[in-house]
Amino acid sequence: MDELIPKKSSLIQYKVGPHLMLYCRKVEREDSSPIDEPILFQQRDGPILPTLKLVHKYPGLKFKSVTVDKGAIPFLLGGANVMCPGLTNPGGEMPPDGETQDAQGFDVPGVAKGEGVVIYAEGKEHALACGVMTMSSAEM
Repeated sequence: MDELIPKKSSLIQYKVGPHLMLYCRKVEREDSSPIDEPILFQQRDGPILPTLKLVHKYPGLKFKSVTVDKGAIPFLLGGANVMCPGLTNPGGEMPPDGETQDAQGFDVPGVAKGEGVVIYAEGKEHALACGVMTMSSAEM
């Protein structure tokens, strides 16, 4: 965490358009000039998510993740949303439901509605996207 956000550096917040917040840290270039590197973002009132560049730069950091099947890859790269079949078909993966229970004893879904996730593609090493779940894994 200290490498990600050093203690002496500050996190700078930028408002990008009406609905996007970008959180950046100061980084020095090779020529010693400082630049702001985006590391986190937030859309509207959603969760704060890591940028894809951050996920690739620090593969050891563990984020809640889902995996889509191979058939969804070209559509996602074209800007489409992830649909249920991309996660539920063979090759797609989600955290299992029911590993933990809430205070009333009900099973907690593996991924809850409104939770931020990093999206991986079947058979690929690096993340494909970052996003927010609009349905829980139990609903799918």
